[in-house]
Amino acid sequence: MAEGYARVALTNSYEFAQGSGYALPEYPFVAPPELGSGKPGRHAIVIAGGGLAGLTMACSLARLGVAAVLLDEDNTVGVKGASSRGICYTQRSLEIFQRLGVYDKIAGKGIQWSVGRTFAGDDEVYSFDLKQQAQYNLSCQPPFINIQQFYIEAFLVDRIRELGHVDLRWNNRITAFQDGRVATLTVATPQGEYTIEADHVIDATGSRSPFRKWVGASVTAKKGDDRWCIADVRFSKHPPVERHTWIEAPFNDNRAVWQHLMGDGVWRIDYQMAPNADPEQVSREDVVRERLSRQFGADCELEIVWVGPYAYRSECVDQMRHGRVFFMGDAAKVVSPFGARGGNTGIADAENLAWKLAAVVKGRAAPSLLDTYHDERHEAARQNVLVTNRTARFLRPADGAERLFRSAALSLARQYPFARQFVNTGRMAIANPYTASRACCDGGGLPVQNVAFRWADGAAGTVNDLLQWADGRLLLMLFGDVAASDLRRVQALAASAPLLAVQVVGKGDRAAAREHVRDPQGHLKGACHVFGHSWALVRPDAYVAATGEAVDASLVEALGKALGTAEVAA
Repeated sequence: MAEGYARVALTNSYEFAQGSGYALPEYPFVAPPELGSGKPGRHAIVIAGGGLAGLTMACSLARLGVAAVLLDEDNTVGVKGASSRGICYTQRSLEIFQRLGVYDKIAGKGIQWSVGRTFAGDDEVYSFDLKQQAQYNLSCQPPFINIQQFYIEAFLVDRIRELGHVDLRWNNRITAFQDGRVATLTVATPQGEYTIEADHVIDATGSRSPFRKWVGASVTAKKGDDRWCIADVRFSKHPPVERHTWIEAPFNDNRAVWQHLMGDGVWRIDYQMAPNADPEQVSREDVVRERLSRQFGADCELEIVWVGPYAYRSECVDQMRHGRVFFMGDAAKVVSPFGARGGNTGIADAENLAWKLAAVVKGRAAPSLLDTYHDERHEAARQNVLVTNRTARFLRPADGAERLFRSAALSLARQYPFARQFVNTGRMAIANPYTASRACCDGGGLPVQNVAFRWADGAAGTVNDLLQWADGRLLLMLFGDVAASDLRRVQALAASAPLLAVQVVGKGDRAAAREHVRDPQGHLKGACHVFGHSWALVRPDAYVAATGEAVDASLVEALGKALGTAEVAA
């Protein structure tokens, strides 16, 4: 590394990490053209940060054919000293990754699971099987896959290189920012400094984002004293492929423990520590081995791949857009990992903003559509902070009413099934609804699962296939028999707006449109949250923008809102 370009500093106590570690890929530094020309480069979109959210954003833009530059201060994926990080990826994230073309690699490397069991001492007090729940059981993707985060990031890097459009710049650290006629960023590299200009800047730099200070973003934060030690371990023994949680683990001084299997036969064990625990001491390898032997027995052979301490907190920026800057991922909000709401919500942030930016850059939507990113993803962030804070209080209750409630809930759950709903070890993340979005009308703001249907020729298809066909346009699905007059209105709309219209033919319906698909089991209709003869307007991020029963002015209004303008030619 050239003198003057410091290595990436460790944060979050990761300097105390132990273990044999993971082998992370390294990417070469390539001198950007601005260094040679001495002139600022001008780009429509610059993404700051090559973590999970930033790379998902870059890959989403690349899939839509939109050029961007991604700047990352490191030369690898993951975080040096904390390379494992997130592990649980929700069905919604997996559906997004399927659209981006990396799902098959994730499924091949990761571990699918749907069953979770919760214990208090030796007693099982709660269990679930996500495959039996309606919000999970129709998608072509499983409820969850566990995989080390850096694998997904590496798959995204490879996919971005395949797609083109995005310039990935490693060892490029942003050191200054100004927002004016354009956004101006100063970038340091191993070979010197340069300036780059952008119409839009995506801040995905993580929880210590410098952009918060640069734009004066206010933050609502709550710092707790909940401390944990995370261990990635290979065992000679093989626990069940389920999520096991102990609220009061007898082998951890009656504190909480999480247990998950990930890729490569590595188990993630999270141990709750005392509030005043010393991070250096709790992550010492001999201390970790003693803790593991209490849980799995002294005769268990094990390899410590990675171990490190962590302290959870929650915070959320009050505005996710500041002028030309958009906050996403941990730069926008930090939540406790209970229920897998951390990395997954950053993935959803990226998918939400990517299609809107692509539509604006291509002239398909009004610039005001970008304001709805805050409407939708800030609502999701607030909800995730609320849900995870409730779990944190259950796992580390304050003396008094909170501790009394938890003791009562556990005592009742040991005896009565009705009380098990009060046991809170993390409400598993699902796609957040958008209830206050300016881009949605009646029936809108709800996610659409990646369910299966049949093409007109009988071949199998999925919702993601329809979105791929739409290619960044809105997708209008007309369910049931469609009158000739309605077809003419829809064809006129599609001729003047970025819209793909498809008739969905159910059992007993007749195909009136050339562009039609078959939904004999009604899964597509159910996924779009409609009934009878109706329509659903679906966005490129697989959210319903609106539903209706008649092809009339309400559809025109829905199109206008979904595109950031009320004026759409009919």
